[in-house]
Amino acid sequence: MGMSAPVVHMRAGLRAAGYGDDEVRALLRRGELATVRRGAYVSGPRSGDATLRHLAQIRAASEQLDPGAVVSHLSGAVLLGWDVWGLPLTRVQVTRHRRTGGRRDPSVHVRAAPLRDDEIQFVDGVAVTCAARVVTDIARTVPFEQAVVVADCALARGDVTPEALAEAIARQKGWPGAPNARRALGFADGRSGSVGESRSRVAIMRAGLPPPQLQREFRDDRGGHLGTVDFWWERQRLIGEFDGLAKYGRLLKPGQSVADVVVAEKIREDALRDQDTRMLRWLWVDLHPFTATAARLRARLG
Repeated sequence: MGMSAPVVHMRAGLRAAGYGDDEVRALLRRGELATVRRGAYVSGPRSGDATLRHLAQIRAASEQLDPGAVVSHLSGAVLLGWDVWGLPLTRVQVTRHRRTGGRRDPSVHVRAAPLRDDEIQFVDGVAVTCAARVVTDIARTVPFEQAVVVADCALARGDVTPEALAEAIARQKGWPGAPNARRALGFADGRSGSVGESRSRVAIMRAGLPPPQLQREFRDDRGGHLGTVDFWWERQRLIGEFDGLAKYGRLLKPGQSVADVVVAEKIREDALRDQDTRMLRWLWVDLHPFTATAARLRARLG
């Protein structure tokens, strides 16, 4: 479970290996090292991927912070390999088991909160709060839509159960943001297959549209699998599909191109339409604002 953080070189370790400050500066100029925080470096140019950069920041912070600091909140989600969306990966977020003493600087956000021993695990040697605690801490501290994205992903991967989330949020009764977390966790559903599907569910709910069934499977008269759709409204026999480029990437098989997948998807759509259904698709750009897509859905749903 989780993602492997890039190897981080600490200034003290480089000195011990015989690298002087001038040599380190030269490596930085040539792009052979990149700074992730003061006194901490990774090999090679800084990746354009925000998640990989944050993993390096987590590794560096874990080397420099006091032993009692446990990676938590959004940084915990990144370390566990979950999807995050719409949240800044600027500061490493950690929690310390104490009543006071939280602080925030440009690179680290330290929170002071109760933390039980059974709420701590280790990923690649880094102490991080357990999956349920990561989800509930995020859900208490971020907007509803972003919280649903994280909770859906954690549930879909099987890293946490609804029962574990209910127990974790019950422990946080009276904590700041707990009512918001309960709303987000009550809406979360592990059948969402992507960030786009999670955001679509939130947009459908906010538009006041009837809630769809998720991941509805269709079979032909002989029991052959025709396809599983993102959203299904039974009474109106309407299929809703979120189309993202990442979705086509997931469907790629060895030797296939994206064009092959698009053709296969067209054949799949025709087969589904033959089941006396209608289909409405939308893209990432249609999620915000969702107004036009909501109007199209509303017209078809009556």
